[in-house]
Amino acid sequence: MTEAVVVSLMNEAMRMTTLLAAPLLLGALVVGLIISIFQAVTQIQEQTLAIIPKMAAILLIFAMLFPWMLSQATAYMNALFTNFPTFLGL
Repeated sequence: MTEAVVVSLMNEAMRMTTLLAAPLLLGALVVGLIISIFQAVTQIQEQTLAIIPKMAAILLIFAMLFPWMLSQATAYMNALFTNFPTFLGL
């Protein structure tokens, strides 16, 4: 395995991680921003008010996108294991 192959594998792994985590993080960001604006307008400073909607949003997004996320992860792992002998130079 050459350095270029290792760098390519790590780059692809980081890309896949970002692709799978981005929808969940963006959903939490949007909900957190909305809750923060609501708290600033109403002057309610309760910490649990922000956590519960974020958790609910992440669970909802995860439930909706789970088939897509699973297919992406499965395709990535299938390609990785299929090309494993090539990576080793066999």
